[in-house]
Parts: sequence; structure tokens; C-alpha cells
Amino acid sequence: MRKLIAFNHVTLDGYFVGPTGDFRWAQKGTDDPEFSAFVAQNASGGGQSLFGRIPYELMASYWPTPTADQHHPEVAKGMNSMSKVVFSRTLKQASWNNTKLVRSDLLSEIRKMKNESGPGMTILGSGSIISQLAPEHVIDEYHMILDPVALGKGRSMFDGIKDPLELKLTKTRTFRNGKVYLCYEPIA
Repeated sequence: MRKLIAFNHVTLDGYFVGPTGDFRWAQKGTDDPEFSAFVAQNASGGGQSLFGRIPYELMASYWPTPTADQHHPEVAKGMNSMSKVVFSRTLKQASWNNTKLVRSDLLSEIRKMKNESGPGMTILGSGSIISQLAPEHVIDEYHMILDPVALGKGRSMFDGIKDPLELKLTKTRTFRNGKVYLCYEPIA
């Protein structure tokens, strides 16, 4: 069975995006060589990335550009070459290379994908996808970069879940830029 990971940057006050959807705060601290190497290693991991429409459109508008190649060549190479799936009922087409557009039921499609052979899958951003899948217990791990910033308002990647989701901390890593990598698994 393929593993499904949810990955997001999160603020100290628990938001993955600000009240208007802004996440520029997550881009700060990239001058830390150790953190940059961590990001590049993750982008070259060879798994499959899963997106909702909004994160997909944001990523697809940046990673295949000369600017991304110039400023983040290793990450751009990984992001552009990896297999991608975008879940959307409104997107007309997915033009970023190696991207499949899925319009069918999210939960049934994820369950089907988990039972197929292939690399692990990572949900990037996409709080609405995470909040739909978390209560169904199909996400195997939650990876977060805790950013040293507080927004006061925003959206949690768990908005709308009704029952508590209990998690256990399995890995941590602290970077000089103040960011902290946290890995959690659901408690069964």
C-alpha cells in the first residue's frame, strides 16, 4: 500500500495560510543553507505530489519558469519532473508537465491510488483536501514546517474536522533560520 503524507508550512498560531490565502511568510528563511538542502532533497524524492486547484495553480505558475530555475534550480528540477495529481471539479486542464487532472470523488480516488503500486504520495498545501481526508484516516503522516511567525488570523489545514485527530510526534529537526520540521503519525 502506498503511503500518503500531508505536508504544509504552519505558523506558530496554527495557520497554513493567512486570511486572504497568502503564504509568503513561509518563503522567509531560505538563506539557511541547511534548510535549502532539506527542501531540495524533499523535492527530488521521486514521489507523487497531490494538489487542490489553488495550490496547483500557484505552483504551476512558478516552478516551470526561468525565475524558479535561476533561484531554486534543484527544487525546480524536482517539482517539474515529478508526477503530479490535481483534484478539481472546476479546473479545465492541467498543463504543467507530468500532471493528471482528477475530477472524481476525492476520497474514493485516494483510496484507489493508495492501493495501486507506485511511489509514496504527498499532499502539498491543499488544506481543504487534508481536512476532508484526515477524518477518514487515510493520511499516514503529517509533515509540517513550523515557521517562527504568528498571523493572528488565517486558515488551519484542519478546518472543519469534527472529532479530535490524535497524533504522535515521530521526528523533529530544527534549522538555524528558526524553522522546525515536525513529523506526526495518527494514533490508531
